[in-house]
Amino acid sequence: MQRALPGARQHLGAILSSASVVVKALCAAVLFLYLLSFAVDTGCLAVTPGYLFPPNFWIWTLATHGLMEQHVWDVAISLATVVVAGRLLEPLWGALELLIFFSVVNVSVGLLGAFAYLLTYMASFNLVYLFTVRIHGTLGFLGGVLVALKQTMGDCVVLRVPQVRVSVVPMLLLGLLLLLRLATLLQSPALASYGFGLISSWVYLRFYQRHSRGRGDMADHFAFATFFPEILQPVVGLLANLVHGLLVKVKICQKTVKRYDVGAPSSITISLPGTDPQDAERRRQLALKALNERLKRVEDQSVWPSMDDDEEEAGAKMDSPMPSDKAPTLPGKGAVPESSLITFEAAPPTL
Repeated sequence: MQRALPGARQHLGAILSSASVVVKALCAAVLFLYLLSFAVDTGCLAVTPGYLFPPNFWIWTLATHGLMEQHVWDVAISLATVVVAGRLLEPLWGALELLIFFSVVNVSVGLLGAFAYLLTYMASFNLVYLFTVRIHGTLGFLGGVLVALKQTMGDCVVLRVPQVRVSVVPMLLLGLLLLLRLATLLQSPALASYGFGLISSWVYLRFYQRHSRGRGDMADHFAFATFFPEILQPVVGLLANLVHGLLVKVKICQKTVKRYDVGAPSSITISLPGTDPQDAERRRQLALKALNERLKRVEDQSVWPSMDDDEEEAGAKMDSPMPSDKAPTLPGKGAVPESSLITFEAAPPTL
């Protein structure tokens, strides 16, 4: 363990040295608040539902709860989440958009979690849900990062045996956290943070994130129903369409807009808002890689002769005349041995 720690620190230092200012600032904030928790009580930095709403208005907790951790393993998960987001999402979005995404997800998680526990208190009249529950940590942002990875690289394989793609990881982790909660190994605020992080990040990426071609991403592979197993997708899709239609009527969401470029030189092209050029280039690279692998497999198979070629070669040998071991004979005479240097002729008859 002692030998692995210096290598891990060196590897983390190399990653952070090439990271942007946003990633470095977020990692530094997580470490600073964790070290600060040993000196003072940092509970005022977490979202407490009873203090967030009037008459207290601890509004600042919406900005700080996503950076506050209380255990060293939680700090490691937070740092890894921020670093992964910086390595995979920041090159596609930019540092500013990554910061906006982090802020939107964490503020949404704080508000939705506080409202959920407020409703729970109204149903149970248990003050624990107002003044004891504390929402904090980066599990909400982890859910948002997984949703963003599903959008940008959902076809990538995480595990080969069994085969697990990035597109199913968000719901798999949600199921794992749910099992841990049922086994009382996980507190309810952590599960709530992750769940609300999934929902808020999908809503933002689906309808509100600005792209070079519009706002949001209305692609079919990023629909809400695609987060669920195929057997449930028709039912979930129907419910999601009903909710979306209601939100469109109250002008919270916009209708799906398609643009037709009739003046395209090759043919009519259809583009959806939110289709990023980098995303299209990524799909082209994946298709090219798959095509190269197929061609390589075909070339490897062509090296070995097929059974048809062996049968044709054997048939050609059977049809060709076999060489004779006997010496050539002259007409009406016996056999005459053949030689390239000496030739024999028949003697003249004696008188």
